[in-house]
Amino acid sequence: MTDHDTVGDGLAVYLYGVARGLDPAVLDGAAGVGGAPVRTVVRTGAAGTLTALVSTVRLDQYGEAALRENLEDLAWLEETARAHHDVVDRAAHAAPTAPVRIATIYRDDARVAQVLDEQGDRFALALDRVAGRAEWGVKAYAHREALEPAQAPEPAAPAAPEPRSGAGGAGTAYLRRRQDERRRRADAGRKVSEQAAAIHDGLAELAVAARHHPPQDPKLSGRDGVQILNAAYLLEDGDAEAFAQAARAAGERWPGIEVEVTGPWPPYSFIDTTDPAAETEGAGRAAEGAVR
Repeated sequence: MTDHDTVGDGLAVYLYGVARGLDPAVLDGAAGVGGAPVRTVVRTGAAGTLTALVSTVRLDQYGEAALRENLEDLAWLEETARAHHDVVDRAAHAAPTAPVRIATIYRDDARVAQVLDEQGDRFALALDRVAGRAEWGVKAYAHREALEPAQAPEPAAPAAPEPRSGAGGAGTAYLRRRQDERRRRADAGRKVSEQAAAIHDGLAELAVAARHHPPQDPKLSGRDGVQILNAAYLLEDGDAEAFAQAARAAGERWPGIEVEVTGPWPPYSFIDTTDPAAETEGAGRAAEGAVR
């Protein structure tokens, strides 16, 4: 886990994240993506001692062309995302850690060291933001009883049959029933959207910050029901229990709504430390979804 000045031909450096004040011994025996050993690149400056968590990887697996193909492979994506997360999580339990997106690749350790030097202030601000805090995820699902439209009331029996001419009466009644059904389905959709917004607003009041994410791919979630909320919340370490209780209570408030709470996670959703000069970047949120 010592600094390497260069890597060989066909190799590159994979960056997991940057920690401040990390004891390198925390990473002893850690394996990263593809089973590669995890090591460190350390720089000390005005921002303090910053430690980049890195591995040496092969470009035939993590180069730009290879990643375009591999990131379409859900099994590869999940395995890589979990390995990435395990490294970041280990560091985050020991020191403030700013994760970067998966598949952030640099040509060598010298470039990683340059990034730490040039962006030290940026990393320091990010680490200040998350010190003593963790990310918690909340997903809400609407099941059948929440999504089914309300039953239309039974029409009152007419006092006397109304005369009809031709076949227009039956056709008009059919169209009216279809319109009513569409209207009730739209009302049910609006209702669960309002419920999701109410859940989010209540939880956001308990958090330092909150972020909405796109609905998770059902292939990754493996859950029944329609996902109506996928959000992340940044919490002070002491607020987690009250937050979890509030989330559970929100799930019990409405029939057919299920709320799932996960965490604590490293603060993936609340840090933007992406270096535009990185030679290759990965799929970010999609990859995190494979873990979370």
